Amino acid sequence: MSTYRVAQVNEPNGTFELAEREVPQPGSGQVRIAVEACGVCHSDAAFVSAGLPGVSFPEVPGHEIAGHIEELGEGAQDRGWQVGDRVAVGWFGGSCGRCKPCREGDFIVCRNLKVPGWAYDGGFAEKVIAPVDAPARIPDAMSASDAGPMACAGVTVFNGLRRSSARPGDLIAVLGLGGLGHLGVQYAVAMGFETVAVARGAEKADFAKQLGAHHYVDSTSGTPVAEALQSLGGAKVVLATAGDSEAITAVVDGLAPRGELVVIGVDTAPLGVSPAQLLMSAYIVRGHPAGTSQDVEDTMAFSALHGIRPMTETVPLDRVDEAYQKMLAGKARFRMVLTVG
Repeated sequence: MSTYRVAQVNEPNGTFELAEREVPQPGSGQVRIAVEACGVCHSDAAFVSAGLPGVSFPEVPGHEIAGHIEELGEGAQDRGWQVGDRVAVGWFGGSCGRCKPCREGDFIVCRNLKVPGWAYDGGFAEKVIAPVDAPARIPDAMSASDAGPMACAGVTVFNGLRRSSARPGDLIAVLGLGGLGHLGVQYAVAMGFETVAVARGAEKADFAKQLGAHHYVDSTSGTPVAEALQSLGGAKVVLATAGDSEAITAVVDGLAPRGELVVIGVDTAPLGVSPAQLLMSAYIVRGHPAGTSQDVEDTMAFSALHGIRPMTETVPLDRVDEAYQKMLAGKARFRMVLTVG
């Protein structure tokens, strides 16, 4: 009997343990992926803690998966996949194809979205079974440890910017310089935006400039962030990557008239934005989810073209609990990535 290893938690907020399972065969419309790397995303904590409905235990999280296809289920070849194809699977782990958003082609907001680690075992493992519409092709120039985070963190930031109202030459601000924000600044610069990095502390100014930012705003300097942005002319778009509702609220009045706040950082606290703020300057506030497998491919292709990569720390699968705890403590610089094999 052939087996493989998974890193699982057996109860909510439990410690990760390695377990062996029998290697599964992909069913119709599925592929089996040999995992080479998997990013550790803060959203994994929602699964480990049973913070989302329908999470069952033992739980195997991980939705920043990179590897190669090692076996095809029935019909997978008809979708263009071959054994050996290098692929990544992110938050978008497949769609139902039946709900209204799917029928309208808006697959990322599928009512029955199949998120790895939620709908099926995720990538904290040596192998993953995924639906055929989940994988995205990895460019030859990109390593698995870089591709994994691109399938969630990368595509969320990239799509948030390219689907915004900003155009090349516009002033945009990236709030936060963490796992999402350090990519956001690089993408914004590559897309031709005049880019402002906003973070806590004067010591981050040099790092922001290394990423390509044209301006840096220290949110602890005493000058309100909104005032600092208005002194630059007001932001056409603020990409809020920090998961902090108070910090997000503080940037709203830094928008230019008809400016847009794009929220991708997660916080459960409400935003302190009044209808009067929105009405008087015609501000737009919207959330942005990750992206489909095609969006992930676009993200990786753009990244390969412009030399954009996530900053990662790699650890082997058997040190998964160490990596997870470092992510939870906010000490990762900037993405923990589990490596397999």
